[in-house]
Amino acid sequence: MKDFHIQVIGLMSGTSLDGLDVCCSTFHFEKGKWTFAIDCAKGYEYPDELKQNLGTEAQRMNALDFITLHSSYGKHLGERVNEFIHQYKVHPDIIASHGHTIFHEPQKKVMFQIGDGAAIAAETRIPTVSDFRRLDIMLGGQGAPLVPIGDRLLFSDYDYCLNIGGFSNISFEKNNHRIAFDISPVNYVINHYCRLIGLEFDRDGIIASKGEVCQALLDELNGMDYYNQEGPKSLGREWVETQVYPLLERHGLSLEDMLRTFYEHAAYQIAQVIIANPTKNGESKMLITGGGAFNKFLVKRIENLSPCRIVIPDKQIIEYKEALIFAFLGALYMAGEPSCLSSVTGSPIDNIGGMLFKI
Repeated sequence: MKDFHIQVIGLMSGTSLDGLDVCCSTFHFEKGKWTFAIDCAKGYEYPDELKQNLGTEAQRMNALDFITLHSSYGKHLGERVNEFIHQYKVHPDIIASHGHTIFHEPQKKVMFQIGDGAAIAAETRIPTVSDFRRLDIMLGGQGAPLVPIGDRLLFSDYDYCLNIGGFSNISFEKNNHRIAFDISPVNYVINHYCRLIGLEFDRDGIIASKGEVCQALLDELNGMDYYNQEGPKSLGREWVETQVYPLLERHGLSLEDMLRTFYEHAAYQIAQVIIANPTKNGESKMLITGGGAFNKFLVKRIENLSPCRIVIPDKQIIEYKEALIFAFLGALYMAGEPSCLSSVTGSPIDNIGGMLFKI
């Protein structure tokens, strides 16, 4: 591959519905190596109605209402990008949009990332790449996770890259292949129960820290079939709503005890992955990013259970790493380089996911 330079705005909306992350980054490929710089980044909260539509209503909409939301949400994304460009005075070459996951059932070859890339391109007049997962799923892969290509090429100093958002996911090198998969739900569950008492999240894990572990519930959570499956594998909201919520609510626990037990489950599952996949190095390092990196109690439990050194990067990387890497997926698309790794998704071949909309 020849030397390559590009500036990209990456858009990321996670399942925890924290809002829209916008990250403008410049990528360079020189002497066989990728480097990056985050030029500017900002988070945008969703209006209440949009948050409700993305969180609960979209799955139940009729076809016309759903496709209308697909278009209007794409327009909303384009408007936020225009605001961002005006504020920071940047002129990106392209936009790369993750969209917002509404359906993810790869075993049925079903997925949908809402947020029309054509609407973004029309609103901003900037070439836009979107729909990064579809090709991989149609090839028979999971279509997820997609971040590991960025972990391999941009964050190779770390033995493990752990992201804690709506779900925890991890990537690492094993036998010269990048291995990655979803570990367990995290903020998707925690935020759901916090919203029932009028909170958006459990700040620093304070609610959970006041509770006690229910061993019977912990054993049931850790005994779910998903944790015995070999990768590649991925999780979606459908599995949480049908498998996890019923278990959590079966024991009649207080919110504090239920969350404390769930935290222990999430930390234990992360630690088990590290234990089962030791590195050949001496002391291994694990980079933790995503909203969960700010949860002090959760990070402490992970640190206590995991046999590696935990590294929490600067706030910008914590908050915007996924948006940064989706910008990087856009750079790879324009460079004609694969972004979906077969060793990660289970697809028969590496592939270049995404569709380009250009005026």
